[in-house]
Amino acid sequence: MATTTNTDHTGNHRPGAEKMYHESPDTANTVSNGNTMGRQMTHEEHQTALAASKFGYGPLAHVGTDASGRLPAFGGEFQPGLYKGVKDRKFANPAPLGLSAFALTTFVLSLINMRTRTVAEPNLVVGLAFGYGGLVQLLAGMWEMAVGNTFGATALSSYGGFWLSFAIILTPGGFNIEEAYVEMQTVQAFYDAFGFFLMGWFIFTTILLIATLRSTVAFFLLFFTLDLAFLLLGIGYLQRDSTNHPNPPVIKAGGFFGLLAAFLAWYNALAGIADDSNSFFIIPVAHFPWSVKAQEMRKEKNERATV
Repeated sequence: MATTTNTDHTGNHRPGAEKMYHESPDTANTVSNGNTMGRQMTHEEHQTALAASKFGYGPLAHVGTDASGRLPAFGGEFQPGLYKGVKDRKFANPAPLGLSAFALTTFVLSLINMRTRTVAEPNLVVGLAFGYGGLVQLLAGMWEMAVGNTFGATALSSYGGFWLSFAIILTPGGFNIEEAYVEMQTVQAFYDAFGFFLMGWFIFTTILLIATLRSTVAFFLLFFTLDLAFLLLGIGYLQRDSTNHPNPPVIKAGGFFGLLAAFLAWYNALAGIADDSNSFFIIPVAHFPWSVKAQEMRKEKNERATV
């Protein structure tokens, strides 16, 4: 009897994902690197192959491709549901990098939106938005695409694009976008256009939020708070105060939810970085009771209880 093991994205053995199968030394025609062997194994060869397969090597070391081989929802991968891992993946997990880039840039901008220590101009964020929140997050999104994660590729690449476009709009003396509105129309026209820009990202984030409803609480809260931040900031620019400037209380409220989103992004990033090789504890992400992962956990618990 040989043991077939599944491995997670770090290459570590995943307990409980073992599948047993019987192999007779008289009929063992095995597959190695996609080629069927043309002769039957001898008894000694078969025993050697069985021993190697226990460690994931040799012609009998098959990797399961059924539902038991699916990786869990985020708590490691930037993916809201179960999905098939990429065979022989050579990339590290890009999700924590993208989340960290998003978190730091959002953190700084949100503090400015809240007028922390009377700082009101977002000029400093331009550098972060180009270099870290934009470029690095966009690269992380492309790596998510390379490892087969559609959700992660869509989210990280899009928000990387958001920060790049944000930086382009607000680059002082660079692209002159705000100045062009002031010269051709009024500064209020720029506020309206920027409000449209933010509302578009609110709609996009709502779409992603819907895709997290069967994942984890930590993952859902990240997109929920970000969605509220975009909504409030958009309202703040469209529904201005008595002086016809962005509404300060609403902008501050948007900054507050942006700050929450930044810390939640860092939390989810830590959940993807910390494992038993580098941390004394695993970050809890709290799967929703109706999620596929939670249902599987309850099923396993009931099966153990009936044994």
